[in-house]
Amino acid sequence: MNPDLYIIDQAALIDHCAELRGAPWLALDTEFIREQTYYPQLCLIQLASPDRVVCIDPLALPSLDPLLDLLYDPAITKILHAAQQDLEIFFNLRNATPTPLFDTQLAALVLGQGNQIGYAALVQQMLGVELDKTHTRADWRHRPLPPEWLSYATNDVRYLPELYRRQRAALEARGWLEALAEDFQALADPERYRPNPEDCWRRVRDHNRLRGSQRVILRTLAAWREEQARAHDRPRRWILDDLVLLDLARRAPATLDELQRIRSLSPATLQKHGAVLLERIASARAELPAHWPATPRRPSLSPGQIVRLDEVLARLASRAHDLGIPPQALTDRRHVEQWLMGEETPLNHGWRAAVIGPELRAQCLSLFGSDSTSDPPERE
Repeated sequence: MNPDLYIIDQAALIDHCAELRGAPWLALDTEFIREQTYYPQLCLIQLASPDRVVCIDPLALPSLDPLLDLLYDPAITKILHAAQQDLEIFFNLRNATPTPLFDTQLAALVLGQGNQIGYAALVQQMLGVELDKTHTRADWRHRPLPPEWLSYATNDVRYLPELYRRQRAALEARGWLEALAEDFQALADPERYRPNPEDCWRRVRDHNRLRGSQRVILRTLAAWREEQARAHDRPRRWILDDLVLLDLARRAPATLDELQRIRSLSPATLQKHGAVLLERIASARAELPAHWPATPRRPSLSPGQIVRLDEVLARLASRAHDLGIPPQALTDRRHVEQWLMGEETPLNHGWRAAVIGPELRAQCLSLFGSDSTSDPPERE
């Protein structure tokens, strides 16, 4: 089914956005391409209001300001599914994210409808509508957009309002709507989308297997890669793959000959960036241990506390199972340890705190601290 309106000129955008002022909510989705760039290339915006479904062509418009003014109106709830990538796009446009929002994928997890469930699967489950996903990998830069592509894109927001209505009612019935709003607010936190090169090493696969100066090298090289990718608008992996970063951090080559022995490093990268890589590695190796990335230390539990920790984990897993939530989505052993020790963890906030509830929380804390004769946990 094609959109009710396909906006490709500025006057139509201005008029439509004026009509939507005062709407209680708007359902939102985007189509973008980022396979060959660092920044996602916005190619289409889909918008569903209480009255109609619209596709907006950003490649045909001189300015998106009328739409952005509407989306950043704090009186309008923005409904999205798996919102993070869409929010990144809007952050890049205005250095802020549109709020408040409601993410139907996160709501689905809390309501036991599936962990990281896709939009089409959720529509099928809740509404009994089967969506065609043929054009998932389409090149949305293509113009003119074929009618079947527009139909596909339109369906990505057409059913969001009904999902929202049903999920919101279910959350209200359980008394969890306010708690989940805290998670939606965290999802829209601009700091999630503001690049920090110094922290990029934490996103490198298997970074936790490195120790000491290896982590310093990884942090230095990952920051350099991030700066290069942003400056040239190229995917990170085009600069250096994660496996190359890990090899460089582990082996810490000091000479060109040692660098050439790293088989995962391509000749082209060696020729283009070899000197800089050696310079960055040498600088990282010279850092004093006081400046190395800290390795989180876990408390040392007594045998009795370990047994009681397992019991707490079992109770939390049982609560999650009862609600149709995967236990691993609720928490993990490390966070439960911190929670029981009175430290700040995700279990203290949002949907996780609501799912656990005050009664089970009190039971778990009491159970863990019930043996007054056991030694208190030691901190390394």
